[in-house]
Amino acid sequence: MKKIMKKISLISMVLFAFLLSNHLHAQSSEPTWLVQPTLEYSGFGNFSEGLAWVKSNGKIGFINKTGKEVTPIKYDEVYNFSGGLASVKLNGEWGCIDKTGKEVIPTKYKFELTFSDGLAVVRQDDKVGFIDKTGKEAISFKYDGGADFSDGLAKVQLNGKYGFIDKTGKEVIQMQYKNAKNFSGGLAMVALEGKSMYYIDKTGKEIMPVKYMNSTSFVEGMALVGLNSKYGFIDKTGKEITPIKYEKVGIFSGGLAVVGLDGKWGFVDKTGKEVIPIIYEDISSFSDGLAVVKLNGKWGFVDKTGKVVIPINYQRVWSFSGGLATVVSNNKFGCIDKTGKEVIPFKYDEASDCSDGVIFLKINGKWGIAKKP
Repeated sequence: MKKIMKKISLISMVLFAFLLSNHLHAQSSEPTWLVQPTLEYSGFGNFSEGLAWVKSNGKIGFINKTGKEVTPIKYDEVYNFSGGLASVKLNGEWGCIDKTGKEVIPTKYKFELTFSDGLAVVRQDDKVGFIDKTGKEAISFKYDGGADFSDGLAKVQLNGKYGFIDKTGKEVIQMQYKNAKNFSGGLAMVALEGKSMYYIDKTGKEIMPVKYMNSTSFVEGMALVGLNSKYGFIDKTGKEITPIKYEKVGIFSGGLAVVGLDGKWGFVDKTGKEVIPIIYEDISSFSDGLAVVKLNGKWGFVDKTGKVVIPINYQRVWSFSGGLATVVSNNKFGCIDKTGKEVIPFKYDEASDCSDGVIFLKINGKWGIAKKP
Protein backbone atom coordinates (compact mmCIF):
# COMPACT_ATOMS: atom_id res chain seq x y z
CA MET A 1 0.00 0.00 0.00
CA LYS A 2 2.81 2.40 0.90
CA LYS A 3 4.50 1.73 -2.44
CA ILE A 4 1.21 2.41 -4.27
CA MET A 5 0.65 5.67 -2.37
CA LYS A 6 4.25 6.73 -3.02
CA LYS A 7 3.78 6.02 -6.73
CA ILE A 8 0.50 8.00 -6.83
CA SER A 9 2.21 10.90 -5.02
CA LEU A 10 5.08 10.89 -7.53
CA ILE A 11 2.64 10.84 -10.46
CA SER A 12 0.72 13.75 -8.90
CA MET A 13 3.93 15.79 -8.54
CA VAL A 14 4.93 15.15 -12.15
CA LEU A 15 1.42 16.02 -13.35
CA PHE A 16 1.44 19.24 -11.27
CA ALA A 17 4.85 20.24 -12.67
CA PHE A 18 3.60 19.53 -16.20
CA LEU A 19 0.46 21.63 -15.70
CA LEU A 20 2.46 24.42 -14.09
CA SER A 21 4.93 24.42 -16.97
CA ASN A 22 2.10 24.62 -19.50
CA HIS A 23 0.41 27.36 -17.46
CA LEU A 24 3.58 29.45 -17.31
CA HIS A 25 4.20 28.88 -21.01
CA ALA A 26 0.69 30.11 -21.77
CA GLN A 27 1.30 33.19 -19.67
CA SER A 28 4.17 34.29 -21.96
CA SER A 29 2.91 33.22 -25.37
CA GLU A 30 3.82 35.04 -28.55
CA PRO A 31 2.57 38.64 -28.71
CA THR A 32 -0.24 39.75 -30.99
CA TRP A 33 1.51 41.58 -33.81
CA LEU A 34 0.09 44.74 -35.35
CA VAL A 35 3.18 44.89 -37.56
CA GLN A 36 5.39 41.81 -37.95
CA PRO A 37 9.14 42.36 -37.32
CA THR A 38 9.88 43.87 -40.73
CA LEU A 39 10.68 47.50 -39.86
CA GLU A 40 14.29 48.65 -40.28
CA TYR A 41 14.36 52.10 -38.68
CA SER A 42 17.52 53.19 -36.84
CA GLY A 43 15.57 54.79 -33.99
CA PHE A 44 12.08 55.40 -32.68
CA GLY A 45 10.09 56.99 -29.86
CA ASN A 46 7.17 55.75 -27.79
CA PHE A 47 3.66 56.05 -29.19
CA SER A 48 1.73 59.13 -28.11
CA GLU A 49 -1.78 59.90 -29.32
CA GLY A 50 -1.54 57.00 -31.76
CA LEU A 51 1.71 58.05 -33.46
CA ALA A 52 5.42 57.42 -32.86
CA TRP A 53 8.46 59.08 -34.35
CA VAL A 54 10.92 56.96 -36.31
CA LYS A 55 14.39 57.69 -37.68
CA SER A 56 15.93 56.65 -40.99
CA ASN A 57 19.11 57.92 -42.66
CA GLY A 58 19.41 60.67 -40.06
CA LYS A 59 15.92 62.07 -40.66
CA ILE A 60 12.75 61.71 -38.59
CA GLY A 61 9.03 61.29 -39.28
CA PHE A 62 5.97 59.62 -37.76
CA ILE A 63 4.24 56.26 -38.20
CA ASN A 64 0.89 54.97 -36.93
CA LYS A 65 0.23 51.64 -35.19
CA THR A 66 -0.06 49.80 -38.50
CA GLY A 67 3.46 50.94 -39.43
CA LYS A 68 2.22 53.41 -42.06
CA GLU A 69 4.31 56.57 -42.46
CA VAL A 70 1.86 59.42 -41.88
CA THR A 71 4.48 62.14 -42.39
CA PRO A 72 7.55 62.30 -44.61
CA ILE A 73 10.79 61.11 -42.95
CA LYS A 74 12.42 64.52 -43.41
CA TYR A 75 12.71 66.37 -40.09
CA ASP A 76 15.91 67.03 -38.14
CA GLU A 77 14.27 66.92 -34.69
CA VAL A 78 10.76 66.29 -33.37
CA TYR A 79 8.79 66.13 -30.14
CA ASN A 80 6.02 63.62 -29.37
CA PHE A 81 2.43 64.56 -30.19
CA SER A 82 0.58 66.39 -27.44
CA GLY A 83 -2.85 67.96 -27.81
CA GLY A 84 -2.95 66.97 -31.48
CA LEU A 85 0.29 68.72 -32.45
CA ALA A 86 3.99 67.84 -32.64
CA SER A 87 6.83 70.33 -32.72
CA VAL A 88 9.22 69.66 -35.65
CA LYS A 89 12.52 71.13 -36.80
CA LEU A 90 13.48 71.51 -40.47
CA ASN A 91 16.55 73.31 -41.82
CA GLY A 92 17.25 74.85 -38.42
CA GLU A 93 13.76 76.26 -37.81
CA TRP A 94 10.78 75.00 -35.81
CA GLY A 95 7.06 74.67 -36.49
CA CYS A 96 4.19 72.26 -35.77
CA ILE A 97 2.43 69.48 -37.66
CA ASP A 98 -0.95 67.87 -36.99
CA LYS A 99 -1.66 64.13 -37.00
CA THR A 100 -2.19 64.06 -40.77
CA GLY A 101 1.32 65.46 -41.27
CA LYS A 102 0.06 68.89 -42.28
CA GLU A 103 2.31 71.78 -41.19
CA VAL A 104 -0.24 73.88 -39.35
CA ILE A 105 2.43 76.24 -38.00
CA PRO A 106 5.21 76.93 -40.56
CA THR A 107 8.79 75.96 -39.68
CA LYS A 108 10.08 79.50 -39.19
CA TYR A 109 10.83 79.86 -35.48
CA LYS A 110 14.23 79.68 -33.76
CA PHE A 111 13.12 77.46 -30.87
CA GLU A 112 10.84 74.44 -30.40
CA LEU A 113 7.17 75.16 -29.78
CA THR A 114 5.79 73.78 -26.50
CA PHE A 115 2.18 74.68 -25.78
CA SER A 116 1.01 75.38 -22.25
CA ASP A 117 -2.54 76.55 -21.55
CA GLY A 118 -3.04 76.59 -25.33
CA LEU A 119 -0.26 79.11 -26.01
CA ALA A 120 3.42 78.83 -26.99
CA VAL A 121 6.14 81.41 -26.44
CA VAL A 122 8.06 82.18 -29.65
CA ARG A 123 10.76 84.61 -30.81
CA GLN A 124 10.30 86.59 -34.00
CA ASP A 125 12.51 89.45 -35.25
CA ASP A 126 14.35 89.47 -31.89
CA LYS A 127 11.14 89.98 -29.93
CA VAL A 128 9.11 87.46 -27.93
CA GLY A 129 5.36 86.91 -28.04
CA PHE A 130 2.82 84.10 -27.88
CA ILE A 131 0.89 82.18 -30.56
CA ASP A 132 -2.10 79.83 -30.35
CA LYS A 133 -2.35 76.35 -31.88
CA THR A 134 -3.34 77.72 -35.27
CA GLY A 135 -0.18 79.83 -35.39
CA LYS A 136 -2.14 83.05 -34.84
CA GLU A 137 -0.55 85.77 -32.71
CA ALA A 138 -2.27 85.74 -29.30
CA ILE A 139 0.02 88.11 -27.36
CA SER A 140 2.00 90.71 -29.28
CA PHE A 141 5.72 90.41 -30.02
CA LYS A 142 7.07 93.15 -27.78
CA TYR A 143 9.06 91.43 -25.05
CA ASP A 144 12.80 90.81 -24.83
CA GLY A 145 12.29 87.41 -23.20
CA GLY A 146 9.59 85.10 -21.95
CA ALA A 147 8.71 81.63 -20.67
CA ASP A 148 5.85 79.16 -21.04
CA PHE A 149 2.65 79.69 -19.07
CA SER A 150 2.66 78.01 -15.66
CA ASP A 151 -0.12 78.24 -13.08
CA GLY A 152 -1.97 80.52 -15.53
CA LEU A 153 0.79 83.16 -15.68
CA ALA A 154 3.86 83.63 -17.89
CA LYS A 155 7.12 85.31 -16.96
CA VAL A 156 8.16 88.02 -19.44
CA GLN A 157 11.11 90.41 -19.66
CA LEU A 158 11.19 93.99 -20.96
CA ASN A 159 14.04 96.50 -20.71
CA GLY A 160 15.93 94.34 -18.26
CA LYS A 161 13.03 93.82 -15.83
CA TYR A 162 10.77 90.82 -15.25
CA GLY A 163 7.04 90.64 -14.57
CA PHE A 164 4.10 88.35 -15.22
CA ILE A 165 1.20 88.39 -17.70
CA ASP A 166 -2.02 86.38 -17.98
CA LYS A 167 -3.39 84.65 -21.10
CA THR A 168 -5.01 87.85 -22.36
CA GLY A 169 -1.61 89.57 -22.30
CA LYS A 170 -2.56 91.71 -19.29
CA GLU A 171 0.37 92.58 -17.03
CA VAL A 172 -0.84 91.27 -13.66
CA ILE A 173 2.47 91.65 -11.81
CA GLN A 174 4.42 94.67 -13.00
CA MET A 175 7.87 94.65 -14.64
CA GLN A 176 10.07 95.40 -11.65
CA TYR A 177 12.23 92.40 -10.83
CA LYS A 178 15.89 91.88 -11.68
CA ASN A 179 15.32 88.11 -11.48
CA ALA A 180 12.26 85.86 -11.50
CA LYS A 181 11.32 82.17 -11.73
CA ASN A 182 8.12 80.63 -13.09
CA PHE A 183 5.06 80.15 -10.88
CA SER A 184 4.52 76.67 -9.50
CA GLY A 185 2.12 75.66 -6.78
CA GLY A 186 0.86 79.25 -6.57
CA LEU A 187 4.23 80.81 -5.71
CA ALA A 188 7.19 82.23 -7.65
CA MET A 189 10.67 83.33 -6.62
CA VAL A 190 11.63 86.92 -7.48
CA ALA A 191 14.25 89.50 -6.58
CA LEU A 192 14.29 93.30 -6.79
CA GLU A 193 17.45 95.22 -7.71
CA GLY A 194 19.91 94.99 -4.82
CA LYS A 195 17.65 92.64 -2.85
CA SER A 196 17.66 88.90 -2.09
CA MET A 197 15.20 86.43 -3.56
CA TYR A 198 11.77 85.95 -2.00
CA TYR A 199 8.52 84.16 -2.79
CA ILE A 200 5.42 85.99 -4.05
CA ASP A 201 1.87 84.81 -4.67
CA LYS A 202 -0.14 85.41 -7.85
CA THR A 203 -1.18 88.88 -6.70
CA GLY A 204 2.48 89.89 -6.30
CA LYS A 205 2.29 89.83 -2.50
CA GLU A 206 5.52 88.88 -0.71
CA ILE A 207 5.02 85.58 1.16
CA MET A 208 8.41 84.74 2.64
CA PRO A 209 12.13 85.24 2.02
CA VAL A 210 14.36 82.69 0.34
CA LYS A 211 16.85 81.82 3.06
CA TYR A 212 18.88 79.20 1.22
CA MET A 213 21.69 79.32 -1.32
CA ASN A 214 19.67 77.06 -3.63
CA SER A 215 15.88 76.94 -3.83
CA THR A 216 13.34 75.68 -6.35
CA SER A 217 9.69 76.30 -7.07
CA PHE A 218 7.05 74.45 -5.04
CA VAL A 219 5.81 71.09 -6.29
CA GLU A 220 3.12 69.24 -4.32
CA GLY A 221 3.50 71.91 -1.63
CA MET A 222 7.24 71.29 -1.17
CA ALA A 223 10.32 73.16 -2.38
CA LEU A 224 13.80 71.72 -2.69
CA VAL A 225 16.39 73.87 -0.85
CA GLY A 226 20.15 73.66 -0.53
CA LEU A 227 22.88 74.98 1.75
CA ASN A 228 26.61 74.21 1.59
CA SER A 229 26.08 71.44 -0.99
CA LYS A 230 23.46 69.69 1.16
CA TYR A 231 19.76 69.53 0.32
CA GLY A 232 16.35 69.07 1.89
CA PHE A 233 12.75 70.32 1.66
CA ILE A 234 10.59 73.11 3.07
CA ASP A 235 6.83 73.60 3.02
CA LYS A 236 4.97 76.80 2.07
CA THR A 237 5.38 78.24 5.57
CA GLY A 238 9.16 77.92 5.27
CA LYS A 239 9.32 75.03 7.75
CA GLU A 240 12.07 72.50 7.12
CA ILE A 241 10.32 69.19 6.48
CA THR A 242 13.56 67.24 6.21
CA PRO A 243 17.03 68.05 7.56
CA ILE A 244 19.27 69.82 5.03
CA LYS A 245 21.58 66.81 4.89
CA TYR A 246 21.12 64.96 1.60
CA GLU A 247 23.71 64.95 -1.18
CA LYS A 248 21.10 64.70 -3.92
CA VAL A 249 17.32 64.97 -4.03
CA GLY A 250 14.50 64.87 -6.58
CA ILE A 251 11.19 66.71 -6.63
CA PHE A 252 8.10 65.27 -4.96
CA SER A 253 5.86 63.08 -7.07
CA GLY A 254 2.89 61.18 -5.69
CA GLY A 255 3.78 62.21 -2.16
CA LEU A 256 7.35 60.87 -2.22
CA ALA A 257 10.75 62.27 -3.22
CA VAL A 258 14.04 60.53 -4.07
CA VAL A 259 16.94 61.35 -1.71
CA GLY A 260 20.60 60.35 -1.82
CA LEU A 261 23.16 60.03 0.96
CA ASP A 262 26.65 58.45 0.97
CA GLY A 263 26.14 57.19 -2.57
CA LYS A 264 22.90 55.34 -1.75
CA TRP A 265 19.28 56.16 -2.56
CA GLY A 266 15.85 55.99 -0.93
CA PHE A 267 12.59 57.97 -0.56
CA VAL A 268 11.14 60.43 1.94
CA ASP A 269 7.49 61.37 2.42
CA LYS A 270 6.00 64.80 3.13
CA THR A 271 6.57 64.42 6.86
CA GLY A 272 10.29 63.96 6.21
CA LYS A 273 10.18 60.27 7.14
CA GLU A 274 12.51 57.98 5.19
CA VAL A 275 9.80 55.55 4.10
CA ILE A 276 12.06 53.59 1.77
CA PRO A 277 15.50 53.01 3.29
CA ILE A 278 18.55 54.68 1.75
CA ILE A 279 20.24 51.45 0.72
CA TYR A 280 19.91 51.28 -3.06
CA GLU A 281 22.65 51.83 -5.64
CA ASP A 282 20.19 53.41 -8.08
CA ILE A 283 16.52 54.29 -8.04
CA SER A 284 13.75 55.86 -10.14
CA SER A 285 10.63 57.86 -9.39
CA PHE A 286 7.41 55.90 -8.99
CA SER A 287 5.46 54.98 -12.10
CA ASP A 288 2.25 52.91 -11.99
CA GLY A 289 2.75 52.65 -8.23
CA LEU A 290 6.17 50.97 -8.39
CA ALA A 291 9.76 52.25 -8.43
CA VAL A 292 12.86 50.75 -10.04
CA VAL A 293 15.66 49.91 -7.57
CA LYS A 294 19.17 48.51 -7.93
CA LEU A 295 20.91 46.45 -5.26
CA ASN A 296 24.11 44.39 -5.55
CA GLY A 297 24.20 45.08 -9.29
CA LYS A 298 20.71 43.67 -9.94
CA TRP A 299 17.39 45.41 -10.60
CA GLY A 300 13.82 45.00 -9.34
CA PHE A 301 10.82 46.95 -8.04
CA VAL A 302 9.49 48.23 -4.71
CA ASP A 303 6.08 49.64 -3.77
CA LYS A 304 5.44 52.83 -1.80
CA THR A 305 5.86 51.06 1.53
CA GLY A 306 9.34 49.93 0.50
CA LYS A 307 8.29 46.31 0.04
CA VAL A 308 10.15 44.48 -2.72
CA VAL A 309 7.25 43.32 -4.89
CA ILE A 310 9.26 42.11 -7.88
CA PRO A 311 12.54 40.36 -6.99
CA ILE A 312 15.78 42.28 -7.45
CA ASN A 313 17.38 39.80 -9.81
CA TYR A 314 17.15 41.26 -13.33
CA GLN A 315 20.07 42.50 -15.45
CA ARG A 316 18.17 45.71 -16.23
CA VAL A 317 14.64 47.02 -15.90
CA TRP A 318 12.69 50.08 -17.00
CA SER A 319 9.80 51.80 -15.22
CA PHE A 320 6.27 50.43 -15.53
CA SER A 321 4.14 52.06 -18.20
CA GLY A 322 0.63 50.97 -19.06
CA GLY A 323 0.87 48.10 -16.55
CA LEU A 324 3.98 46.55 -18.14
CA ALA A 325 7.73 46.89 -17.60
CA THR A 326 10.48 46.05 -20.07
CA VAL A 327 13.20 43.95 -18.41
CA VAL A 328 16.38 42.09 -19.40
CA SER A 329 17.22 38.54 -18.33
CA ASN A 330 20.03 36.42 -19.77
CA ASN A 331 20.78 39.23 -22.24
CA LYS A 332 17.30 39.06 -23.76
CA PHE A 333 14.43 41.54 -23.51
CA GLY A 334 10.90 40.71 -22.42
CA CYS A 335 8.03 42.20 -20.42
CA ILE A 336 6.50 41.51 -17.02
CA ASP A 337 3.28 42.69 -15.41
CA LYS A 338 2.97 44.21 -11.92
CA THR A 339 2.82 40.77 -10.29
CA GLY A 340 6.17 39.90 -11.89
CA LYS A 341 4.58 37.48 -14.34
CA GLU A 342 6.32 37.14 -17.69
CA VAL A 343 3.83 38.29 -20.35
CA ILE A 344 6.19 38.76 -23.29
CA PRO A 345 8.89 36.07 -23.48
CA PHE A 346 12.59 36.83 -22.99
CA LYS A 347 13.68 36.32 -26.59
CA TYR A 348 14.00 39.81 -28.08
CA ASP A 349 17.16 41.79 -28.85
CA GLU A 350 15.59 45.11 -27.80
CA ALA A 351 12.21 46.42 -26.64
CA SER A 352 10.55 49.77 -25.96
CA ASP A 353 8.32 50.84 -23.10
CA CYS A 354 4.65 49.98 -23.42
CA SER A 355 2.88 53.18 -24.48
CA ASP A 356 -0.53 53.88 -25.95
CA GLY A 357 -1.31 50.15 -25.67
CA VAL A 358 1.55 48.94 -27.89
CA ILE A 359 5.24 48.03 -27.70
CA PHE A 360 8.14 47.92 -30.17
CA LEU A 361 10.05 44.60 -30.21
CA LYS A 362 13.27 43.84 -32.13
CA ILE A 363 14.32 40.37 -33.27
CA ASN A 364 16.83 39.31 -35.95
CA GLY A 365 17.71 42.95 -36.63
CA LYS A 366 14.16 44.10 -37.39
CA TRP A 367 11.42 45.84 -35.39
CA GLY A 368 7.78 44.91 -35.02
CA ILE A 369 4.83 46.51 -33.23
CA ALA A 370 2.86 44.32 -30.81
CA LYS A 371 -0.34 44.91 -28.85
CA LYS A 372 -0.17 45.09 -25.07
CA PRO A 373 -0.92 41.54 -23.80
